[in-house]
Amino acid sequence: MATSISATGFTGGFGSSIGGEDYAMLVKSVPSHVRVGKPVRLAPMMKNVNEGKGLFAPIVVITRQVAGKKRFNQLRGKAIALHSQVITEFCRAIGADPKQRQGLIRLAKKNGERLGFLA
Repeated sequence: MATSISATGFTGGFGSSIGGEDYAMLVKSVPSHVRVGKPVRLAPMMKNVNEGKGLFAPIVVITRQVAGKKRFNQLRGKAIALHSQVITEFCRAIGADPKQRQGLIRLAKKNGERLGFLA
């Protein structure tokens, strides 16, 4: 029995091999068009994946609760800016280019996440 491929699918011996169903009935039971809507995208959440983890996380969480979220974020921003300045001065001292400096800042952020400073 010859099998051929057409625009509507396989024809020939394929239909009879599916549990005795007739091919025409099978084609009718399958919708010819399937509508796919635009995927629903959830709003991104700004949350640290390491929240509550790390050696310094408990201290950071307690400090945030005591100082208040707004004041805590101001202090954190100042600390991050100061640390970036230290890294920049270090890179100037050793003659590192801006790309290496950026890599060091990213490394400092990853280490801060692992230690719990960004909890």
